[in-house]
Amino acid sequence: MAEYAVKRIDEMEAVYAGAFKRARAELGVQSFGMQVLDMPPNAHQYPEHDHAGDGQEEVYVALHGSGEVEIDGERHQLDPGTMVRVSAGTMRKIWPGEEGLRVLAIGGCTGKAYEPPEASKLGAPDPLLQQQA
Repeated sequence: MAEYAVKRIDEMEAVYAGAFKRARAELGVQSFGMQVLDMPPNAHQYPEHDHAGDGQEEVYVALHGSGEVEIDGERHQLDPGTMVRVSAGTMRKIWPGEEGLRVLAIGGCTGKAYEPPEASKLGAPDPLLQQQA
């Protein structure tokens, strides 16, 4: 029997004031990380970060809108039709443009099983609300 899941992005559980959709958990994906980022126009809250600690490389796919991804200080256009891969130890930051940006972020670790972070699990507390408490 085929096992599959179909779900609309706008119906997925979200955290960080609705900006991060828990797509991996909503679809039951277990082999890699995946979330949808909904970023309002010209927002700057998305943190510059790397994944040197957990070894996760990421791929970003723009679904709607436009913006830029900054990689080690160099900016690259990020709009529908563009895919970006960033290695685990490389600093990155996403900058949405004037119309906002919806991005599919996919991640995985080379040579080891994917372990989802607690914040990506359905029903887990919203990390933003925990920071404000």
